[in-house]
Amino acid sequence: MSSTAAVLDQEFKEIIQSVLEETESLLLINPAPKVFREFVLTVSEVDDHLPDIQVLASPDVLKTVTDDFIVASQISDLIEQETLALRATTEISRNSLLVSDDQVVAFLAIDGKLSGLSSEDDEFVDNVRSTFNDEWETSNDFNLRTPPLSRVKKTLREEFGDEVEDDFMTVLDSVESVPGEENELDEVTIALLVGAKNNELLYDISKWGEDTGVASKATFSRTKTRLEDRNVIETEKVPIEIGRPRLRLLLVEDNLQNSEDLIEQVDA
Repeated sequence: MSSTAAVLDQEFKEIIQSVLEETESLLLINPAPKVFREFVLTVSEVDDHLPDIQVLASPDVLKTVTDDFIVASQISDLIEQETLALRATTEISRNSLLVSDDQVVAFLAIDGKLSGLSSEDDEFVDNVRSTFNDEWETSNDFNLRTPPLSRVKKTLREEFGDEVEDDFMTVLDSVESVPGEENELDEVTIALLVGAKNNELLYDISKWGEDTGVASKATFSRTKTRLEDRNVIETEKVPIEIGRPRLRLLLVEDNLQNSEDLIEQVDA
């Protein structure tokens, strides 16, 4: 078999967009974390029909990428739409590959930017797809616990109104990543800050978070305590007819009206 290849004179995002427009099925094999993250964000921006997408990666890569709530929630949306399937394997030892119906793209880092080396040789493409399909059958499903972003937005709007949903998405859109519990600005912190900005009850915010799968009530409680210790939020008791009083979330600085102000309070 002879195969010719060419370096694609395109940036990574342009390569993905081009391939998405021209194929009915797409395989992403052994992506590096940066490749997988950018792939998901690019795919999530597409409003048109998407091909069936399969991703086979190492468990470490999948864990690293899905620790970021922004990326994980969009992956979860694609899974719920039955557009994307994830599987994990430790048996991959090749470069990151993107395989469409008629093309194989190997990703390259050139001058700090991702580009691609492409081959459209029919026999080569068929061999890669066959090898990938065999590996897919012997790999393990990767269980993602992060809820779909569409569900997060919908339930916020239904439970608390448009302003809370808008505030949550504004903060989320203003940061590049939301890496998880060890990072100061995770999804639970954002929800509590937005809740405090809108004077919501801790009980309601934490129940919403647990019901949607964002985090447990215990995680919301621990994060609330940390933000109180940082003098970012405070609470006031709200009596109820039966049982212990509920706690209303309040911002210590009540003039924080935009996402930058909220983020600065956590990063300070």
